[in-house]
Amino acid sequence: MDVTIIIDSLPSLLKATIMTLFLSCISVLIALVIGFSTALIRILKIKVVYEIASIYISVIRGTPLLVQIFVIYYGLPQIGISLDPISSGVMALSLNAGAYLSESFRASILAVDRGQMEAAISMGMTYGQAMRRIILPQSLRIAIPTLSNSFIVLVKDTSLVSVITVTELLQMSSLIIAKTFEPLTIYLTAAAIYWILITFFTTLLDKFEKRSSKHLVR
Repeated sequence: MDVTIIIDSLPSLLKATIMTLFLSCISVLIALVIGFSTALIRILKIKVVYEIASIYISVIRGTPLLVQIFVIYYGLPQIGISLDPISSGVMALSLNAGAYLSESFRASILAVDRGQMEAAISMGMTYGQAMRRIILPQSLRIAIPTLSNSFIVLVKDTSLVSVITVTELLQMSSLIIAKTFEPLTIYLTAAAIYWILITFFTTLLDKFEKRSSKHLVR
């Protein structure tokens, strides 16, 4: 393993890592909105929209993320919708993560004792007030472990958008390998960067989870 190649490649790999973080953060924010909205739609069973939400979740969970990326980037232009690689990648990652987060939100909301909703309504709260003040705060705490895991998976899934030429960490690694002909060295370096990122976020999210559940232990 040539250390010189690693040192020379690090600036480019770290720059690509910023793109990986950008894709992860933007996608997870959009996915949270999609997932939460879809979960509420399914819980409230809003007509028509409920069916659309159910089909969306079924299709996304039933097909590979790589296929979804190809459909968005290569397929949508055939119906007049053209997106650049980064927008396509964000859209695919957000829709994919949103479907899984929807099930997480839905399960966590339903995990809260129904008696609390009944008690809140008996005290004069509307359904919306009870959801906002009583149910949702508790459900979000329940969902934190799953949400954290989904973000970690999303960070790793960003590597798949390299197939549509988004210059994130894996794509940059391939470009460097084309010049250096050192696949083992470069891929191991990229793997180390992914590992450091995942370890950092896992530690951070674990601390957040413990802090948010402190009052429960007390």
